[in-house]
This record gives sequence, structure tokens and C-alpha cells, in this order.
Amino acid sequence: MRREENVSTQQPAAQAHARVPGAHAHPPRAGGAVAPPPQGSQAAERLTGAPAPGAGERLRREQRVRRRGDYLRAYRRGRRRSGALVTLHFVANETGEARLGVTVSRKVGNSVVRHRVKRRIGESFRRSPARTGLAGWDLVVHVKPAAAAADFAALRQEIDALLRGVGEVRR
Repeated sequence: MRREENVSTQQPAAQAHARVPGAHAHPPRAGGAVAPPPQGSQAAERLTGAPAPGAGERLRREQRVRRRGDYLRAYRRGRRRSGALVTLHFVANETGEARLGVTVSRKVGNSVVRHRVKRRIGESFRRSPARTGLAGWDLVVHVKPAAAAADFAALRQEIDALLRGVGEVRR
């Protein structure tokens, strides 16, 4: 058996790999200094250049009941008006502005249904003409399960009726 073989010491000529493109595939970049990309978040650019629909129409932060204590104060010390779809709890506040809070239990439906009802109530409150006479009230709307099946018009009509009643109440 032969264990040794004559092996050539010359290396074969280098060949380009078949999957790697040649030098002509990508043109060189433009020379000179290039500015780094801007840091932080950027304002979104819309295709039409118009502001987003509904911008400025939502309830501002100070127009919402946000703290647990404010909800509890409305439930414990406030007055109450009931309808077929919601119960409205209301109590005077020190801010001088009407604030809205919405509570929806799991009895109403799954999270999709609960959030839809909350959005509809917020929009009903925002559009209500009775809202102008409610300065200085915290309003907490507790949703009943029947509201899940109600359409927007019925819910809005009930919210308007309950808000008109609050405007007539003396402090």
C-alpha cells in the first residue's frame, strides 16, 4: 500500500463564489460626509398632508376621571340617575370642569364589546349639548349589560337625557 502521494504545491486560481455578486452589482455610494439619522421619535407624515381625522376632538386628560378615589367619591357621596342602559353617578368637583369616567364590568361582554361601549359613551358625552351646563361635576357612567346590544343612537339618547337631568340638579 502506498501511503505517500505526490501532491502539487501550486494552488488553483481563485474563483468567485457563484452566489456572491461581482463588483459591478452594486454601484459605489456617493462620496462625502453623510448626516447621521435623527434621534428620537419623529412626527408621522400623512400622505395627504392633512391632520389626522378626529385630532383635537377627543376628551383631554383633565376632562376624564382618572383616580380611583374620584370614582369612589362619586359612588359613595354622589347622586345617581338610572336608565335602561347605564347608571350615572355624579358629584361636584373642585376643578370647575366636567369630567367623565366610565366603568364597564365583565358582565357586559368581552373586552372588544366593553371597549366599544366605552368609546360610544365617551363620544356621546363629547357631542352632548347638555355638557356645557355641567361645569364642576364628576360624572361616572356605570354600564349595564343591556348596553352591549344597544346601538349608538339609543345609547347617545340615554346619555343625553341623563346629562340634562344633572344640569337641573342644584348643588
